Amino acid sequence: MLHYPAAPVSSADDGDAPPSGRAPLLTRYLARIGYTGPVAPTLDVLAVLQAAHIAAIPFEAIDALTGAGIDIGAEAVDAKLIDRRRGGYCFEQNGLFLRVLGAIGFEVEAMLGRVRWMLPDDAPATPRTHLVTLVTLDGRPWLADVGFGAAVPPQPLAMDSEAPQPTRHESYRVQRKDFAWEVAAQIGDDWKPLYRLDDAPAPPIDNEVGNWYTSQHPDSHFRRQLIAARTTVAARYAARQPADDAAGGRADRPALFDRRRDRADAGRDFPAARAAQLASRNRARRHRRDRGVAARVA
Repeated sequence: MLHYPAAPVSSADDGDAPPSGRAPLLTRYLARIGYTGPVAPTLDVLAVLQAAHIAAIPFEAIDALTGAGIDIGAEAVDAKLIDRRRGGYCFEQNGLFLRVLGAIGFEVEAMLGRVRWMLPDDAPATPRTHLVTLVTLDGRPWLADVGFGAAVPPQPLAMDSEAPQPTRHESYRVQRKDFAWEVAAQIGDDWKPLYRLDDAPAPPIDNEVGNWYTSQHPDSHFRRQLIAARTTVAARYAARQPADDAAGGRADRPALFDRRRDRADAGRDFPAARAAQLASRNRARRHRRDRGVAARVA
């Protein structure tokens, strides 16, 4: 059974004056993703919002790579993803999406999972570092995820069916395995697990711990690689640059896969060169700082 605590309702658009005279969250968010359709807690609206979000707001963790750090507080996320038109990773993307859905009137709940993407079946358990949104509509649970990089589900997934669920890209399925919900995508003839979701509630402190690990821990792949992605109706775009390249070891431009749309349009969402410059600059600063400390000690 899924765990259903009472879902909090956002007060982002309940009539309160927004900070600093800005427009309410929902108004700014809908403008950011270019959505002008109906706003109501229905499955059709959920599906359209999810598709518009992942097409407009790229997945990226540049601030983790450069050492700038990632603040997942509501104000910081809104300023970065909406006002500055940046991208973000799951704690930012799905945290924002959950608050937006709550403001519209959806019954929502945060869930945390353990990433299994690209790992062998016998790989050890990973930390709970992937945030998603559980949406309940007429008593039926749906998974909404706008923050899983190049493999992000492009539409809501029913969690009460283990049958394959076709989408405009890959097919997905949600299965109950070992006290968790395994979400997998069909790649060719094989099913590849994306992550496993726990039934346990995901209070904000768990998100803070998970965000610290993914953005600060040296074992986090976001600390070693430039990773960016965007999924549109027509195509998926992905940029991945190994650690040495991102830190300035090579000047090669990261590959952009499935370039079925204008390359210049995709390039605006993937500031790879800028990320490489920042990473190289931060490494140089740390080196100078360490040399200065050593000189003072000597």
